[in-house]
Amino acid sequence: MTRPSPRRLLHVVAIALVKDDPPRLFVARRRADKRHGGLWELPGGQVERGESEVEALRREIREELTIDVQLGERLGEATVSTERLDIRMAVHACRQWAGAIRLVDHDATRWLSADELESVSWAPADLPHLPALRVMLQSSQPSAR
Repeated sequence: MTRPSPRRLLHVVAIALVKDDPPRLFVARRRADKRHGGLWELPGGQVERGESEVEALRREIREELTIDVQLGERLGEATVSTERLDIRMAVHACRQWAGAIRLVDHDATRWLSADELESVSWAPADLPHLPALRVMLQSSQPSAR
């Protein structure tokens, strides 16, 4: 009997870019030639050996969107299992950045309200974060007077 090979754990980070008035979340669609092509995600990537989450996220966002970010609160972490590996993804909020967003690994973007989060097909690792993203967007809305 053959032993199953050990599962690989991939530690990734993603950014929840938010613009206010009204609150909207930036999402990007992965290019068709990438893994999970055509699915929407929060931009980010893998934490390399010796890197902190913050260092990895700043590097990844510079590479993927060509902007420099000021990170806010850490919104949470979740692990999703795929056929070959476990993906542990942490999400950090960001409301301030410098530069103009240019796409490198994506082919489309949208700015979604809390009510629009289910309007796109999400990459698997992003799905567990939708409740926290919804709360963040709803708490950013001005109170009704």
